[in-house]
Amino acid sequence: MTEPATELSTATDSGPTAAGATIRILGAITFCHLLNDMMQSLLPAIYPMLKTSFKLDFGQIGLITLAYQLTASLLQPVVGQYTDRRPQPYSLVAGMSFTLSGLLLLSRAGNFPMLLIAAALVGVGSSVFHPESSRVAHMASGGHHGFAQSLFQVGGNVGSAVGPLLAAFIVLPFGQSSLAWFSLAALAGIIVLWNVGGWYRTRPVIAAPARRKSGAGRAELSPAKVRVALAILMALIFSKYFYLASLSSYYAFYLISKFHVSVQSSQLHLFVFLGAVAAGTIIGGPIGDRYGRKLVIWCSILGVLPFTLMLPYANLFWTEILSVIIGVVLASAFSAIIVFAQELVPHKFGMISGLFYGLAFGVGGIGAAFLGQLADHTSIRYVYQVCSFLPAVGLLAGFLPDMKAIDRA
Repeated sequence: MTEPATELSTATDSGPTAAGATIRILGAITFCHLLNDMMQSLLPAIYPMLKTSFKLDFGQIGLITLAYQLTASLLQPVVGQYTDRRPQPYSLVAGMSFTLSGLLLLSRAGNFPMLLIAAALVGVGSSVFHPESSRVAHMASGGHHGFAQSLFQVGGNVGSAVGPLLAAFIVLPFGQSSLAWFSLAALAGIIVLWNVGGWYRTRPVIAAPARRKSGAGRAELSPAKVRVALAILMALIFSKYFYLASLSSYYAFYLISKFHVSVQSSQLHLFVFLGAVAAGTIIGGPIGDRYGRKLVIWCSILGVLPFTLMLPYANLFWTEILSVIIGVVLASAFSAIIVFAQELVPHKFGMISGLFYGLAFGVGGIGAAFLGQLADHTSIRYVYQVCSFLPAVGLLAGFLPDMKAIDRA
């Protein structure tokens, strides 16, 4: 364990060697985010198989998601706050190990309670992994915080997109036990993260506001204004991830119910949507760095509203087109929201990262459980009609402070 230092290193070491090292670290943490989220996305991808094998209803499917996302959400701010005070470079290895344990248990689970425990273990892995890996991405950003956060996040999105594809071609044909094969990916991640931890251990990390204009400029915002801005960002996260829960957890069921596609075909459609989410994520960060994060947030969440309103009434062809547009536009907001919040409270980097990643998981879990119950009592199509109005919450983005104007002052 290293002692907290007083400043944040963002590739401030001089020379091309240091710059090359931080680029490699950014690439390594992005790759591990891909592996981590790929393994985690296997869980919702095999819901149709689990529903049949264990004779589950939609409410129980929602409870599996809730077990995963509650452990993934509630622990993240706690982990982030603790590591703000006492950095833990090798906690990343521990997080990947929890994910590995959950995946192995999921491959052998023989009843519903075991599925819940396995899902919860995978969630614990996520709660340990995300706050510190987000910090490492920031440390290796070279000052391009939006780009680094987007690249890091897109690693997770690519992993989430690949998971259903691997489920369609490996897990569905070979059964639940084939999930154990993915332990090799977890072991690879553990090796890479051990090396990342060695680099992290030698670097000063945040324990006080970094001495840069973006930290000092925030002094013009009163504590009350900071709290209001954080509340608005949380409301936007709620809107975004409650809607995404309807797609990531139930999109396959929706396609099967409405268009009578096969389970394997539904996984391919889910892969296309999640790929669009990955593309949107990498776009949002650099645009936010250049034109301001408030603009990205405003356009992303409110801008997707016309497309979500059309989705429940579209045919299969237009459903796929609209899902791609929704994925690209809606996903562009997350990295902007995270960096915006980090700039509001720069001296609590881990806690803020954990809070917003945790909120994203928690909202997704609650949304999945609620929408599962709603689908059981109505229909999966009605769920999409109700959720189509959620992006209207994006109107709140107009009340966020203009950080670029504050920086110029």
